[in-house]
Amino acid sequence: MVVNSLAFLWFFLAVMAVYYICQPKRQVQNLFLLACSYWFYAQINVSMTLLLVILTISFWLIGHGIGKAIELGHDRRASLLTTLSVIIGIGALFYFKYLDFFISSFVSVTSLIGIHLSWTATHILVPVGLSFFTFKLMSYTLDIYHGKISPERDITNFANFIAFFPTILSGPIDRPKPFIKQLKQSRLFNADNIMSGFRRVLWGMFLKMCIADRLDLYVSAVWNNFEHHSAISIIFASLLYPFQMYADFCGYSEMAIGVSLMLGFKVAENFRRPFFTVNIAQYWSRWHMTLTSWLTDYVFMPLNIKLRNWGTNGTITAIMLNMTFIGMWHGAEWTFFLFGVYHGLWYIPLMINGQFFKKAKIKLNRHGWPTFPFVMKMIGNYLVVTFGLMLFHSSNIEEFGAVLCRIPEAFNGGLFIDMPTMFNAAICSIALIYVDIQEEWFPNKKLYLPTWAERWRWDLVVVTEIIAILLFGIFDSNQFIYFQF
Repeated sequence: MVVNSLAFLWFFLAVMAVYYICQPKRQVQNLFLLACSYWFYAQINVSMTLLLVILTISFWLIGHGIGKAIELGHDRRASLLTTLSVIIGIGALFYFKYLDFFISSFVSVTSLIGIHLSWTATHILVPVGLSFFTFKLMSYTLDIYHGKISPERDITNFANFIAFFPTILSGPIDRPKPFIKQLKQSRLFNADNIMSGFRRVLWGMFLKMCIADRLDLYVSAVWNNFEHHSAISIIFASLLYPFQMYADFCGYSEMAIGVSLMLGFKVAENFRRPFFTVNIAQYWSRWHMTLTSWLTDYVFMPLNIKLRNWGTNGTITAIMLNMTFIGMWHGAEWTFFLFGVYHGLWYIPLMINGQFFKKAKIKLNRHGWPTFPFVMKMIGNYLVVTFGLMLFHSSNIEEFGAVLCRIPEAFNGGLFIDMPTMFNAAICSIALIYVDIQEEWFPNKKLYLPTWAERWRWDLVVVTEIIAILLFGIFDSNQFIYFQF
């Protein structure tokens, strides 16, 4: 059930109606919400819902064990239980997501040295959202161990945190403390929350259906048949792909945040205009922010502390490992491994120059726009990201190599033009660029509008977005790119 589908609309309207009938009975609301979340996930795969339930109960019990051990002063037992929870979380990821990859890679390596094994891939079905909810499970036990939270007594609250249906498929990856705190309060019908949430859902639909899916028509047409296209077409499609990714994943995040807000929950923000950045560290601090912050807190910082005696080399090692984990988190393929390594390498100059821990400030001119040198740095950073996403977009190393080889071979061809697709995508993309510029550099500057229009400003925005979706949107319910992760 795709979030921007008609089926989800009817499902959500029914959920919201019953949900607010249950107010102010918080426990009834939570039980109903949990049932809806499990039903929603079961529409994808019932057996995987059973796995979700088993993991949820296991981590809830382990969390209580860690809390009890800390209370009794049994530090070693608490450490062992925390380690066990991490092993279970990583073990689930490894078995479902990476086992086939390691088997095929091991067989390939042994065949190179003359050893031929009969092992074959197991073709295990990967649960949708596995990478997202396992991180939430592990953050719960790790936060208990580090004294950030106490074990949650109500298993319904904990299960809702893990299975919350707006975010279980593709995030954002919430932390346990702020989310569980909201579950302990009654969520009353609030017209402002409903309208704010609706506007964010509508904006997310616009990003997904009018920009991401439109751009996908062109990008896929070129990329899937790159051997028949010119270098300029391949380069142009590659330059469009980061923007497509942004509209697609940010669109989902906006819808998830909006749906959550309509149910009375504030979940974590996931994007903050990532292309207005001048280096790779800034980019990752604004792109998929909940994943970046999770790995920073639970992987990079502990590694950096352990390797602090190595000085700058220790920090470089920690960030390279961290970025490699980010790459592999996306999937079991060597392209994702190299994607992570590639991004990690761009951190090294920042560390050597002492810029990694400094907040880069973009200079603005007297009109409030970034100065020319910083504009050029943003363009350069976009090109860095683009090349990395060419790796990300490739299904394997061979395809990536073939695309790179095709570029110098086909410089004599012209640009492939799909005028209706490019025109429609351009109109909608300009709207996104305008909104991002407004929020980044002119957040307090309002458009001059007549008094009557200013009064109805948000209504006009909503109507305009609905018209744009009807005119330019693609309604074949394309899955979001990050569903595969």
